[in-house]
Amino acid sequence: MNLLAHLYLSTNNTQVIIGNFAADGIKGKNLSLYSTDMQKGIRLHRQIDFFTDNHPIVKQSKRRLHKRYRHYKGIIIDIFYDHFLAKNWKEYSVIPFDVYIHSMYDLLTNQIELLPEKIRNMIPHMIHQNWLYNYQYLEGIQETLNGMNYRSNNQSQMHLAVEDLTSFYSDFETDFTLFFPDLIAFVKEKNKTF
Repeated sequence: MNLLAHLYLSTNNTQVIIGNFAADGIKGKNLSLYSTDMQKGIRLHRQIDFFTDNHPIVKQSKRRLHKRYRHYKGIIIDIFYDHFLAKNWKEYSVIPFDVYIHSMYDLLTNQIELLPEKIRNMIPHMIHQNWLYNYQYLEGIQETLNGMNYRSNNQSQMHLAVEDLTSFYSDFETDFTLFFPDLIAFVKEKNKTF
């Protein structure tokens, strides 16, 4: 899953949220530099990613993508699924979407010193361009994919993936709608073991 889903799937514990959000910027198994709750968030993020990557519905979504994306297919599906979470937010939360997004931006800004440098440097751009809010729009997804393609030195071809999204839009949305409850249930079970 991508940024929005990782935030949504975190507990209400600020440090777990920070760890889950920042985990892609934290490499290795030695997490001793981080608080116990941040470690929980990092581990939760990694478990979410493993569950997602191995789920049959997600694999089905990846097969719909053009072969040109190669190993970037998983990232593209993560972004597509964030689009459907944002678009259908009212199905998953009673908190209005804009209120939730601004509360997450505030939380990340107030805890920015806990984030790895790479993630810390990303936050101002994310907030200024309102990435999370704009995930609900195809234009926002296009901007995200453009940025990802740029960061891959134009090797990923991810900027073309909105074509795949629009071609199979209802199929991808159905995949997300079927998959996301499984992921929510998985996270609830994992949170019991923390």
